[in-house]
Amino acid sequence: MCGIIGIFNNENASGLVAKGISVIRERGKEAYGIATEYEVQIRKKPEELIPVKDEFAIGHCLHSVVGFLPQPIIGKGKLAANCEIYNWKELCMKHGINAKNDAELLLKMLDKLGVEKSLDEIDGVYAFAYWLDDIVYLCRDILGIKPMWYHLADSFSFASEKKVLEALGFGPVFELNPRKVLAYDIRRKKISLIEREFFSLLPVNRKSQEQIEKETAGLLINAIAKRIPDKKFGLLLSGGVDSTTIAIILKQLGLDFTCYLSVMDEPDLKKAEDLAWAIKASRILGLKLKIAKVSVKEIEKYLKKIVSLIEDTNVTKVGVALTFFTACELARKDGIKVIFSGLGSEEIFAGYDRHKRSLDAKQDINKECYSGLLKLYERDTYRDDVITMANNLELRLPFLDKSLVDYALKIPGGMKINSQNNKIVLRNIASKLGLPRDFSNRKKVAAQYGSRFNFALDKLARQYRFKTKAAYLRQFYPQKNLKLGILFSGGKDSTFAMHIMEKQNYEISCLISLRSANPDSYMFHTPNIDMTRMQAEAIGLPLIEQETKGEKENELADLKAALILAKKEHRIDGVVTGALYSNYQRERIESIADSLGLKIFSPLWHMDQEMEMRNIIDAGFKIILSSVAAEGLNKTWLGRELGHKDVDKLVALNKKIGLNIAGEGGEFESLVVDGPMFKKKIQIVDAKIISDSQINAKYNIKKAKMMDKN
Repeated sequence: MCGIIGIFNNENASGLVAKGISVIRERGKEAYGIATEYEVQIRKKPEELIPVKDEFAIGHCLHSVVGFLPQPIIGKGKLAANCEIYNWKELCMKHGINAKNDAELLLKMLDKLGVEKSLDEIDGVYAFAYWLDDIVYLCRDILGIKPMWYHLADSFSFASEKKVLEALGFGPVFELNPRKVLAYDIRRKKISLIEREFFSLLPVNRKSQEQIEKETAGLLINAIAKRIPDKKFGLLLSGGVDSTTIAIILKQLGLDFTCYLSVMDEPDLKKAEDLAWAIKASRILGLKLKIAKVSVKEIEKYLKKIVSLIEDTNVTKVGVALTFFTACELARKDGIKVIFSGLGSEEIFAGYDRHKRSLDAKQDINKECYSGLLKLYERDTYRDDVITMANNLELRLPFLDKSLVDYALKIPGGMKINSQNNKIVLRNIASKLGLPRDFSNRKKVAAQYGSRFNFALDKLARQYRFKTKAAYLRQFYPQKNLKLGILFSGGKDSTFAMHIMEKQNYEISCLISLRSANPDSYMFHTPNIDMTRMQAEAIGLPLIEQETKGEKENELADLKAALILAKKEHRIDGVVTGALYSNYQRERIESIADSLGLKIFSPLWHMDQEMEMRNIIDAGFKIILSSVAAEGLNKTWLGRELGHKDVDKLVALNKKIGLNIAGEGGEFESLVVDGPMFKKKIQIVDAKIISDSQINAKYNIKKAKMMDKN
């Protein structure tokens, strides 16, 4: 892994690039370089780089694993790359290219074949800038394992880490969506985005389970083998099936490596579940294991560095980051250059609770896997990249090998998960490789819990009298995590989803509402949709409104137009949906948002429906029903505030006739008239109930007003 940076159409380009290299110097300590239009400088220290007068410059800091070749490197074009290309030698032979390492092969392929054809042939992970004549191309691997951020105004800038561009005074800064190739025209000062094809779920693999497991094992072993470096390397070992499977394969390949684990140091270390399993694995498999034991006092010191490093206060991300950073720090002190991790296994083999909930809801498991992979670059890979780079380590993720992912997404969901177990394919492979069944069958324990670092965060938050862990972490990174737009219907789900993201320190920049002419829209809430204007005013947020005819599938173009406008006017990084169980809605929203380079958040996805209803009430939201259409409900439910006794009745109806407690089957629609983020509350002045039948009625609001809150 390396660091890259570039600035174009700025009179101080090379000086700013030199400054930016100093900010990310930990990403590579072996050489530092800058290329302008007319010269290339390579130095041993970033302070030795000499700025020259040029409006265009790219820079690089080198972490060498495959051959020592300082960058930027020059051919027909200029290249600054952060790459691990596993088939680079085969590509050299195929195309008659003479190259010292994978980066030089990449440059020569780009010069010879162009960007799109080269990307089709590369097997590996990468983020690079390729500067050819008047065009600068930014690319990253399709899953986003290697990072890339950019800013566009009068000038254009990009870097491996967001904080670099912010330190140089550039903003707003956006993360490049991995499914896009960005092309910047230097003369016209404009960017264009080229679509890249993601993975497919079809055709479904119809082979026997035995044959599928055999072929999957072969792909996994190959994925690990191709990532073995010539340098000293290690493995992050939790004692779970993912890391122990990698360990047993590495052992069977006859390789020498060390395993690393970090846990909270406390009197009763038996509470740290990962510690017991990792020690047991090291004894049974004959592994070298080193353990970092971190006190609560030390954890507080680490937080000051880690939270700003990952640029995020999300409690889950920070908990995992603590475990990851302290283990990587120990590996760095050992002189390790490359570290293996089991990240990605849960996504491709269905190992999370949401996969189990998809099974319970009789939904397509692989669609849930696909959705998780789309979000991987926001949720996991940037965090893990900056942590390893801060410790001068290169991270290798065999479960996210392109061939393995492509194959795994076509394995029938029933072979991955059932009511008794998850990751069935991987567990069976591990057992056949010789891993004892108690390891291959060990249930998933999230890193922050297995290490006890989540308990430490709880303890620290209580010690300093913060109400929540999120509030405690905010002191280390006061900035908001990302700017988000809320797909807002005015109902309970979209409003509660907004509340959750706000509590997690995300900046809510705007509300986005679709006004459908079709009351039976497949995608959009329609009862009292006009109320979103008053709700937006009561909350104090701008509202993007988009008209739609509500025609099935055609209405998606209107959603896209609304998101484009929100991105342009409010600079949003992502979009939030209140989807609970509707795959139809979520898939289409995710597809459109991803095509626009927007990150997707569905914080309510597969939440227990009774829990959601009670949590909304307990959080202080005032909700009324605006329509009912189900047995057991009638017009008496309309227009009045719902309480826990009403939820009790919905639970009873669920047990009796299967009614969806949260109205997910269209049994009712809701409207929020007050809540924690409302600066004013809404009072309904005049409304009319229209009954189509005993169980089908609507509450049409004719007049409402905002009122001060006590």
